[in-house]
Amino acid sequence: MNQQIYHGEIHPSDLSRSLIAHFSRGNYQVRQYGSKDEIVVQIATVARPTSGGQTSLNVSIQSVEDGIMVTVGKQAIFGVAASLGVSALAALKNPLSLLGRLDDIAQDIESLQLSDDIWQLIETTIRDFGASLELSEKLRRLECAYCGTANPVGEPSCVMCGAPLGSIQPTTCLHCGFVIAKDDIVCPNCGKKQ
Repeated sequence: MNQQIYHGEIHPSDLSRSLIAHFSRGNYQVRQYGSKDEIVVQIATVARPTSGGQTSLNVSIQSVEDGIMVTVGKQAIFGVAASLGVSALAALKNPLSLLGRLDDIAQDIESLQLSDDIWQLIETTIRDFGASLELSEKLRRLECAYCGTANPVGEPSCVMCGAPLGSIQPTTCLHCGFVIAKDDIVCPNCGKKQ
């Protein structure tokens, strides 16, 4: 399961519309569940696909402060693996039988790339809406520990009392966009080294 947090003017419905528009084609069917702040989009092969094996994958999209959190679940690939196995067995018996299974093999390869295709579409949609992994301006405020005054991120000292602010400057994970402390070596969200 992969998870990313994107900051900016984007809502779960924006991304779900993009996923539905792109994947409602061919052997795929797309369903949306949930409300406006928490949406799950299920992308799966139709019940009796014309070619290839069956697969499915869920994309969870939640509103977070000034952005969205996207979680792409694990893909069910047993049907695709079974279809590829049938193609391999048929090729062992008669190599020319592969010609009759070209559509199945092409669909299976496309299904194996489904997760990558989803992430590419998510990145494109996020970019189109002007969102990113970087903290947005709305979140770029620091509260002075001494007087409680809100200060812009990057300000070396409090605008009200002059106390140093360097040790509380936030940043985001380079991999998932999660807000982390300055001294964090490993992201608490994705576990990747900074």
